[in-house]
Amino acid sequence: MAAAREGGGLGNAAAAAPQRAPGELKERSDAPSRVWRAQPGLLFQGEKQSCHPLVSISGWESSSLTPTTKNLFSPQSLSWALGYNSSLAVHSMEDGMLLYVCAHTVVIHDVLGSRQYHLQGHANAISCLCVSEDRRWVATADRGPDPLVIIWDAFSGIPVRTIFDSHAGSGVCAIAISQDAKYVLTISAGSVQRVCVWRWTYPNESPVCDVELSPELGFQDFVIFNPQNPYEFVSNSKTQVIFYLWTGEPAPSTDPPLKQGLAKEPQGRLHGVKATKLVPMQEESLTVLMVLESCIVTGDVRGQVKFYDGHLQLLACYDHSSTGPIQSISFSKAPADPPASKSDSSNSVFLTPNRNFILSTSDATVLHVATDGTDFEKVMKEAKKAVMAIACHPQQSWLAMGSHCGLLKVWDYQQPQLLMSRIFPSAGVQCLSYDPAGSFLAAGFTDGSVHVLDAISLLSCCEVFRFSWGPITHVQFSHDSEYLATADEKYAVTVYKRVLQNERRCWEHLAGLHSHYKPIRSILFGIQLDGSEPRLLSLGEDRQLIEYDLSSSSKDQLVVLHRHRVEQAAVPLCLAWYPHFSTESFILTANSCYKMKLYNATTKMCRKTLLGPTYGSPLEKMQILPKSAAQPQKHYLAYITKDKVGLQILPIDGNPHKSSAFICHPDGASDLAVSYDGRYIFTAGGSDRTVLKWEVNLNALEAAASLGGEDLVPFYRLLEGGQDGEFFRELEDYFYYVQLRSRGIDMLESRQVSTYIPLEEIPSVMRAIGFYPSEEEIEEMINEVKFSDFVDTGEQVTKINLRDFIKLYINHRPTFGLSMKTIRQAFQVLGYENENGDKVIDRGDLLSLLQCRELYASEFLHLIDIFAPNPCKTQEPFFLELIFSSARMTCFSW
Repeated sequence: MAAAREGGGLGNAAAAAPQRAPGELKERSDAPSRVWRAQPGLLFQGEKQSCHPLVSISGWESSSLTPTTKNLFSPQSLSWALGYNSSLAVHSMEDGMLLYVCAHTVVIHDVLGSRQYHLQGHANAISCLCVSEDRRWVATADRGPDPLVIIWDAFSGIPVRTIFDSHAGSGVCAIAISQDAKYVLTISAGSVQRVCVWRWTYPNESPVCDVELSPELGFQDFVIFNPQNPYEFVSNSKTQVIFYLWTGEPAPSTDPPLKQGLAKEPQGRLHGVKATKLVPMQEESLTVLMVLESCIVTGDVRGQVKFYDGHLQLLACYDHSSTGPIQSISFSKAPADPPASKSDSSNSVFLTPNRNFILSTSDATVLHVATDGTDFEKVMKEAKKAVMAIACHPQQSWLAMGSHCGLLKVWDYQQPQLLMSRIFPSAGVQCLSYDPAGSFLAAGFTDGSVHVLDAISLLSCCEVFRFSWGPITHVQFSHDSEYLATADEKYAVTVYKRVLQNERRCWEHLAGLHSHYKPIRSILFGIQLDGSEPRLLSLGEDRQLIEYDLSSSSKDQLVVLHRHRVEQAAVPLCLAWYPHFSTESFILTANSCYKMKLYNATTKMCRKTLLGPTYGSPLEKMQILPKSAAQPQKHYLAYITKDKVGLQILPIDGNPHKSSAFICHPDGASDLAVSYDGRYIFTAGGSDRTVLKWEVNLNALEAAASLGGEDLVPFYRLLEGGQDGEFFRELEDYFYYVQLRSRGIDMLESRQVSTYIPLEEIPSVMRAIGFYPSEEEIEEMINEVKFSDFVDTGEQVTKINLRDFIKLYINHRPTFGLSMKTIRQAFQVLGYENENGDKVIDRGDLLSLLQCRELYASEFLHLIDIFAPNPCKTQEPFFLELIFSSARMTCFSW
């Protein structure tokens, strides 16, 4: 049971900011403060409704830049948030304004004005929040790496204080703010919980008081201050309640006293607290308990809200048949001058029409309740389970989103407003796709069924298809809607073909095939290069790129046209058609090693390997943005990683400054969609049950790329030491040495020095500078250069210059080098356990394995480093022979 107290309401603006004591943070004298002059209603005066902290917060304001100015520098900015975290409270701010959490973002939603303001500063999902009594200050906290506690000014949307490392390693599970808004209280989420009291208006890095709790007291997940005394507070777990008393407050210049949290006997024994009176309230479980002025308010699992007086006599009950278990109750602010009561009875609160309240339920419904009547107005009805699928209409500003709870909704994202919704009670929605004409919406479900729906009414247009043994993971229409293809968790691809039934377009099952032996990452329709017939490809974690022969396929027989292994060690993750920058057509893939590869659309030959975006995790999904009418010659790529959304300028060349990424869903992004005009990107958050709309600013992306440098400048910076470093000078020496060797070292005649070396010398130079590619990687590098101009000139390139070699090296080398984790994994495979249980290997056995088994050459060199430091510098012929023989080994994973 969660306990809370809320009452009072929003006071006048002059009293909104807490009084400052000596040593507290002062208003900056060098610039007018937007916090100290903020008034209610200021929040939505700008054109853009978002706030991005640009620097670390230690004072009152994060930046003098306004939210509108900040968005000018962002390639993508949050424009709207759908859904919310239904496990946290929804707060009523001003009239018609709600405050709630979406993933790592706090949303202040003006329901009547259809506007949102976003408070963004957390890198992890927000785990708890609280609001001050006067609705001026909002405190939020998160769990995960580098957890933060942020206090926001709700009037201006500015983060006024950030507490770093408040509970390092665990994060915060509960937070509260005192009645006078001077103190913030946090409880850590670790196995041994720590309770901290913070005087947040002081610049101290440490709490004024803290204490550790014994695990025997249970996991404390709720805390609240005594509204009459900020030195008293209470927390509770599932079974136990703890009362706290902290005394004394140190001066700002002294260290805070530790361990003053729990009221204890001198010997350290906890005080025992006993209930003086037990009153059975009702049979149903209570989920909310709070105090409003002189009334006690409860919410229960049946969705009932009841008001009691101080003697626990029932005053009123609000009930609605469709309301789920109450998660939170939040009352509107009290009027500054409340009207005289019409009665002296204890239930006079109900005669004040302005004390309406907001209910949020555990099934993700938000309701507005008027206390002068019994009306329950539904404000929001969102997904109560993971949102896994989104799709954009190809011609309208419509967004379809599906959840595992079976809820399918279509939104007009320009208005924004809900257009249509439908509940599928038997299964959850796993994937969605519109047909190219926008007439139909195909939905794949967790029970393996496929529904083809009318795009407007969401009614079924065909029979429900049940030809898959596992949940549907992908669904896609061909360009002419002639075919519909799906992939499922059982590694099968199923194809449906369009037919006419009663003069209506419909689809029927054609064939299916278990074409992969690991999860399928993408299915993709295209168009034959020599005609208009559709072609179908699938890409799996088994490293197989498979093309199907649709024209030769017949009932219950799906024909495979070609199988191609696209990776040797990395795992391919996503697939897209590359825009036409030349007469050659390419397929674009991204893999688990942060590389992007271009394959010839016909031969499937790897034509280029390029360094992809490196933002913490590899690309999971990607889509080409539709061409802009203003810049028809420019192309861009939208993508999501594990937790970020980003943009990439095309063509890809390995320049890291041509991409950007922002955290979208810290707990994992599940899907990606792009609007038909390319102005917006949408991301689904899976378990966080939200969908975020991102506005694209391509000018900011281009500006960031320009600031990164032109030509080879960005690539020089990726070399150790840059262009003036020892590594670059060594590379130049190797280039000259290769020229000497290719013309004969014993020549006495004058030589003409060139900036080119033969292609066959590429492996030697790569090995000399510390990159030991496999034979397949060598072949891909040589082919990349050899056929770079073949389509345009019909001739093969036979040499490479230093500039192109640097790009080749940057794009092909391991993105982050070789980690100790990889080396340990090699020992786990090669070694045996000694008497201490450690994995070891005898030197002779290692050398024997290196000469008879196929290993990663780069792993070999690091293993040699362990047994013989600096082997490349030794003059022993044995080591030199071993090194160069290993470099010729083909790379296969164990």
